[in-house]
Amino acid sequence: MNSRALRPAGPVIVAVAAVLALVTALLYGGGAAPLLIADPGPVVRWGLPMATLAVNLSAAGMLGSLVLALFALRPGTEGFDTALDTASVSAAVFTVASAATAFLTFVNIFNATPSADAEFGQQLGRFLVDTEPGRAWTITTLAGALLTVLTFAVRSWTPTVVVAVLAAAALIPMATQGHSGDESGHTTAVTALALHLIAAAVWLGGLLLLVIVRPRLSQREFADVLERYSSIALAAFVVVSLSGVARAVVGLLAWENVLSPYGAILAVKVVALLGMGGLGAWYRRRVIGRIRITGPGRAFWGLIALELAFMGIASGAAVALARTPPPIDTSLPPVPTPAEVLTGSTLPPELTMTQWLTAVDVDVLWAFVVGFGLFFYLVGVWRMHRRGDRWPLYRTILWVCGMLLLLWVTCGPINAYQDYLFSMHMMGHMLLSMAIPMMLVAGAPVTLAARAIRKRDDDTRGGREWILWAVHTPFSRVVTHPLFAAAMFIGSLWLFYYTDLFRWSLYDHLGHEWMVAHFLIAGYLFVQSLIGIDPVPYRLPYPFRLLILIGVMAMHAFFGIAIMMSSGLLVAEWFGSMGRTWGATPLEDQYIGGGVAWSIGEIPTLILAMTVAIQWSRNDDRAQRRDDRQADRTGEAELGEYNARLQALAERDARAAR
Repeated sequence: MNSRALRPAGPVIVAVAAVLALVTALLYGGGAAPLLIADPGPVVRWGLPMATLAVNLSAAGMLGSLVLALFALRPGTEGFDTALDTASVSAAVFTVASAATAFLTFVNIFNATPSADAEFGQQLGRFLVDTEPGRAWTITTLAGALLTVLTFAVRSWTPTVVVAVLAAAALIPMATQGHSGDESGHTTAVTALALHLIAAAVWLGGLLLLVIVRPRLSQREFADVLERYSSIALAAFVVVSLSGVARAVVGLLAWENVLSPYGAILAVKVVALLGMGGLGAWYRRRVIGRIRITGPGRAFWGLIALELAFMGIASGAAVALARTPPPIDTSLPPVPTPAEVLTGSTLPPELTMTQWLTAVDVDVLWAFVVGFGLFFYLVGVWRMHRRGDRWPLYRTILWVCGMLLLLWVTCGPINAYQDYLFSMHMMGHMLLSMAIPMMLVAGAPVTLAARAIRKRDDDTRGGREWILWAVHTPFSRVVTHPLFAAAMFIGSLWLFYYTDLFRWSLYDHLGHEWMVAHFLIAGYLFVQSLIGIDPVPYRLPYPFRLLILIGVMAMHAFFGIAIMMSSGLLVAEWFGSMGRTWGATPLEDQYIGGGVAWSIGEIPTLILAMTVAIQWSRNDDRAQRRDDRQADRTGEAELGEYNARLQALAERDARAAR
């Protein structure tokens, strides 16, 4: 098979393999079997998974094309325009398929008979607006329609970045569907599925675009694009594999369930993913180098066709898994406790020293952030040392410590107890906004990336170019300005706890993830404006940095005291209704949390103040040494000229006096 034949056949291979895998898995797992009560009929039972499969495949064509265009192609070329056209067509299919899925989901849930009367339309409207599944598919459909227009209209760097971010966000509502919401590990399942969907879309869509864009590229350009895609695919493979493991653990419940129909379909998906990973490793290690010399031959396109088939099988199996009933615990569940009603999880045991050391509640998203943050940083340091450049050891140590502390906060005892104890929530907040940013800023990741990542010479943008672009955007000039960073750091502290944002972070997992990201970023920008060495558009002189820091310390202390003096409970229906029989009372625990904000939160601030003072002193010393060297080079000519000028003025005044 050659590239000319594979170009129209590629999407067909994926679609046929996906449909065959889906039909087989539905028949085997019973995902399309008639229901004993309120069966919606065969059209819905088979049409709904088919529509969902169309959503997934078109999402891949949309997001994967955008990501590969951003990291491997350049605007103004036929290849870039082809990628945006592919994304636009895929977004149109995504919109139609999402609308069909929304309609079939409504008929499936309510067993409604489609008709043209007003009552059916009103029921459908209420479903799309008032129910969680309806709102999710409404948002997805509207996002698809918007992306269809945007991908057709944009043809430059910055708008394409915005569209790619919107395309990734459009897949998040889909993660709340399926069986994820019915399981005890709801948050883990939803987060893992969202990461799984986004990474799989980037992987599959990028491969499809390789086939489509080949005629628009020269042999050398295609080899470069293939090499860059293989790096993206490797990262996507890691995310897909590990998020799939997390999702499977929630769905299977126990190892013996591997032999169930759900486990068998999952095994097929795993084998397909491993096959894709093996093929990707093969042409990354053995094929890309030869393509630069001889060009892609029939054997290469045969591997691509096989990988597309594997991707179709994995996609079909994934949709079938969402329709196949997972293994369930047949024992009668006990009456839920207040904590289970509020959080979906049982109340943890009393917080003892053992729990401080052993309690685990993994947040999949931040586990990935820490893993990739450690890996890429250490690879950058290794590259620096391999070529003979020096990178300070203390910066590496501080970065690693900051990442490990972030892992401990988001996946350890803080995360396990913060929904039940306000004091633990506040401790996590202080570490996220103060202690962790200090370590990460000291690691100077932007400087390391600028020095370690290879520079592109073909007008495309890789990791280095995108990082430096982000640093110098107008948006960055605003958010990194010291006054804005300080205002956001202290202002968001008050706004979060004294508005419904705090309540949102407790009731909604998306709100929780926003909270972690916001306070981590706000703290990072504030610390960066004070002591960072990474490039920023503007820095205040050292005296003003200390003044800002003193003002922030005062506002921070006042916030902690305000919490301690409060006579009412923040989010009382949450912290006051847990049914907790151990530890301090909710109001006493809130008092402790205020003390944490006042005392523990001030320790990093004092360290910051000392660091600013030390940097100020060293800056003055460097300035003095620079002036001394200048004086030595010129023989203190400037001082002599200054003294001569003073002498001339004195003589003139003396003559005037006579």
